Amino acid sequence: MLDERKTAILRAIVQEYISTAQPVGSSHVAALAGVPVSSATIRNEMAVLEQEGYLVQPHTSAGRIPTDKGYRFFVDHLTDRHSVDTSTVQRVGAFFDVTHGRLEELLHQTSNLLANLTHHTSLVLGPSAERATVRSVQVVPVSGRVAVVVAVLSNGSVENQTVEFAGELSDVRAAAATAHLQRHLIGFPLDDRVLPPSGDAAVDEACRLAQGALVGARVRESVFVGGTSVVAQAFDAVDTVRTVLQVLEQQYVMVSLMRDVINRGLSVAIGAEHGVEPLAACSVVVAPVVVDGEHLGTVGVLGPTRMDYPQALATVEVVSDRLGRHLGDGAS
Repeated sequence: MLDERKTAILRAIVQEYISTAQPVGSSHVAALAGVPVSSATIRNEMAVLEQEGYLVQPHTSAGRIPTDKGYRFFVDHLTDRHSVDTSTVQRVGAFFDVTHGRLEELLHQTSNLLANLTHHTSLVLGPSAERATVRSVQVVPVSGRVAVVVAVLSNGSVENQTVEFAGELSDVRAAAATAHLQRHLIGFPLDDRVLPPSGDAAVDEACRLAQGALVGARVRESVFVGGTSVVAQAFDAVDTVRTVLQVLEQQYVMVSLMRDVINRGLSVAIGAEHGVEPLAACSVVVAPVVVDGEHLGTVGVLGPTRMDYPQALATVEVVSDRLGRHLGDGAS
């Protein structure tokens, strides 16, 4: 554990490097509030911090930059959880107040919102469709042979699909199909149920087509990525930019990364901590999306290890909280 003076110096260096992206020297630290000691003393303490792995000297200048270990200490011990400013809270609230429709589009728009707020690449992992059960279902006739089937699932998604039948579907048979589907699907996953006969072949066919359309349209577990354009601005090395962009295109890798970080009980994974070697120059900040006590998804950002962790943590938490409330309201 670092003593109070080393802690203050490390805090100052991390905050300054996050702000400027330039190595921080002892004279600069001495000029900062909260470090009331001489430059010589600071140089000695910086040398100790370097020996203990919290700082590194990137070249022959006197300046140091934080290592992953330095950032980890900063996140775990040096930062109070900051609150986002009122305008950001209002912007997030307004977004979810007016955003409606299909779950896939909601998650896509949420990823764009988070990227715009943090200026990092955003990651939004939606609820798993495999576990979703039906909360309501209805067959709505549109014309003689066409109807819209609408289902609300427990993962917060509202699915609607247009179905065309071989013959005319009367209002009476549409109502009968709705009643049959509700009787045998509510509380169960869409594709786990073999519907029993209703006694009317036309109703049975309508139910079969409606169920099939909904199963085919479900949102599969995937991660929605926003703000990939900022990757080029976040890293100096072209090879790093190229590598990060290639990994972001691999849905399975990103889904696994977010799951693993959450399952390990982390809100921040710094550098190699997340275990995805090509993203060793990146940190990930995540928060679970919780609906009625159940973890239904994950919201996060990915950026360089030199990210503003307090701001990223606070913003991710606000967005995940509002997304969870929105999904809960939609599924109730």
